[in-house]
Amino acid sequence: MSYLYFSKKLFPALLVGTSTLSPSLLLAEDLGTISVQSTTIDDRFENKRDEPSSIGFISGAEIDKDRPKNIQEMLRRIPGITTEYTNGDSLKIHIRGVENQVFMGERPGVAVVIDGVPVFERTGKVNIDLDNIESIKVIKGGASYLFGDDALGGAVIITTKRGADNAGYRVDVETGSFNSYKGLARAGFENEQANGHIQISRRETDGYYDDSDSKADYVNGKLQYYFDDTSDITFGMEASEREKGSHGTVTGKTAAKEDPKSNDTSAYNDYANNYDVDLLKVFATYSKDFGSSNLMLNTYQFSDETRFDSDPINDDPTRYSYDNDYEQVQRGIKSEFRMDGTTIAWMAGMDLRDNSYDNKVIIQNNDDVRVYGRGRPWQPPVGYVWEDNETDEDVRAFYGELKYKATDKLILSFNARNDYIELDYTDNLDSTGDGDEDFNVNSYRLGGNYAIRDNLDVYASASTGFRTPTVAQLFTGSSRPDRKIDANPDLDPEESINIELGFRMSTSLFNNLHDIDVSIFQIDRDDYIQGTAGQYTTNTARDNVYDNVGDVRNRGFELAINSDYSKKISWDIAYTYLDAKYESYDNFYLKTGGSFATCPPGTYVGGVGCLTHYDNGDNYVPRTPEHTVNAILRIRPASHWTISTEMQAQSSYYADEINQEEIGGRAVFNIWADYNHRIGNADWSFFARIDNIFDRDYYNTARGYQDSQDDPSEPGYGVYDGEDLSLVANPGIVFSTGLTVRF
Repeated sequence: MSYLYFSKKLFPALLVGTSTLSPSLLLAEDLGTISVQSTTIDDRFENKRDEPSSIGFISGAEIDKDRPKNIQEMLRRIPGITTEYTNGDSLKIHIRGVENQVFMGERPGVAVVIDGVPVFERTGKVNIDLDNIESIKVIKGGASYLFGDDALGGAVIITTKRGADNAGYRVDVETGSFNSYKGLARAGFENEQANGHIQISRRETDGYYDDSDSKADYVNGKLQYYFDDTSDITFGMEASEREKGSHGTVTGKTAAKEDPKSNDTSAYNDYANNYDVDLLKVFATYSKDFGSSNLMLNTYQFSDETRFDSDPINDDPTRYSYDNDYEQVQRGIKSEFRMDGTTIAWMAGMDLRDNSYDNKVIIQNNDDVRVYGRGRPWQPPVGYVWEDNETDEDVRAFYGELKYKATDKLILSFNARNDYIELDYTDNLDSTGDGDEDFNVNSYRLGGNYAIRDNLDVYASASTGFRTPTVAQLFTGSSRPDRKIDANPDLDPEESINIELGFRMSTSLFNNLHDIDVSIFQIDRDDYIQGTAGQYTTNTARDNVYDNVGDVRNRGFELAINSDYSKKISWDIAYTYLDAKYESYDNFYLKTGGSFATCPPGTYVGGVGCLTHYDNGDNYVPRTPEHTVNAILRIRPASHWTISTEMQAQSSYYADEINQEEIGGRAVFNIWADYNHRIGNADWSFFARIDNIFDRDYYNTARGYQDSQDDPSEPGYGVYDGEDLSLVANPGIVFSTGLTVRF
């Protein structure tokens, strides 16, 4: 099959290759001609035939049908994926336990790629418009050979809606618990020369938690113009305005049980709140097909301006010390040329990025702001510029892939990428803090796929990932009223190597075709960066500095079974066994006791409590349950009806690095029904969904904090216990219902 990637004659046929069709199509392709399937710009294929790595797919059709509240509910159907979710539609995505040990504000160790562009928020979370997703592809294991920086654990590749399927009109209305509401309208067209659509939508909710209301408005669209039968250009844009609170966190198991909505803001107000986020994505992609070869060129600019308040004053939810304004612009050019062949296929690509990050913090209320110097405190005036800095990041990367058909059944793959990254930091308030650094990093993947039979493949690969230190870690440290971590310009990039072995097959069970994928893996991560005195410890006398503090090994087993949706009964299963442990992490300290505690022998007295040393070597990585399973059963009891049930279960895990606070396992059940019927010229779809139908109590997120949060009046004060945890309680039963009309 020649790689007519963007030909308008093949375009409709390519779109039907989604996971909603018979899985056997994924293994039934002729191996006479081999093609380079992995692309960093665009991907319309779900063929896994000659891929040497574990890959998962979710189609936009599945998202539209199952009506999830957020992308977390879809990603958990892929083995190896975990997410950290609080409220709204933003979350952190983790793959195979990489970066689960880091909770606050850091990049997630996973490249999240939207329309070919790795994107991220300042907080490490990712905001995604569910209603604009055409497909999600997940590459597991180190994926820097394709995407460069921050692909330690893999990549989540999201392609937004496009093409002839969006012609006509669509209207959606949904409502549900906590006064949630969604409204959507889309109009599209298609003719011999072009196709396009525009879509507007709004999502809003009061939220379950105190001060967790959110609202998001979207406008997005695509226009694809065909120059001829072999070339086209696509213009795309998405603009969104988001307003959201971040409350929901409580301190301790008692608060999570007695105050799960976090109403007692006098004691449990969030450090940062009142987020106002404006996003704008624009891009253009040109493609030209030459028969057995293909050229793609993508240019883009993605911008993100985020404003929020931080440092609450005397736990008053309406008053904050700082007004934060952060703006980032990601712009770049990517180009790829690929060639098919009977023995060799190859791809060569170029990735040029010019990114800028501007950060400004202004005093908006100075009641709690004190700066100690020259023996006396100074109280900055309201309006004082507390921080004003900017970072320029230039990336020049070249990458490629070579596939070689060694025998009729064996295809070998080799990927390589070189990233040259320059960071230039400017402190507009104090030039002595300026700094610049550059990194030259190579990444690779080596693997093979052997076709034992037409319906059975075995694959194996070794791949790498890396992440360069941030400007804060290199030059500025981490400054907050309650902590300080010094910078370190000599940091090395974090690196990971992923080794995996697996097989995939299509088979028929109970008169139903299934796609089965099984893999075992091991990820060794070296030189991960953290504060030497612990993530949440306050004391510069402990020489608290960012450093390459240790190594981690994650290993496990994954099983995915996806059946044929078209049958009256179908089911999907995603199971993960994960063993994630620190290989070394000796420089770890916790603040225990409290400001006036008597420190036991062997601890360090810091004036703000006791700093107790721990060696976390051989400890489990926090928030990595050993067993995770997601199972879905779909039944079509009558014409036009589909009833689906889902179980999401996981075993216990530790919330803290020292493995003292264990969070129990859980099993949660969801159910939804969908009715589809064509009336006249319109397709009508009605759904109703209930999540957590048995009202199970559990935590969306849990992490260890520091003992100083203990109330001196509580039993066990001065002991690191369950009252030190930072928790977000699950809201329990959640209802939603809605109607979609397409015509």
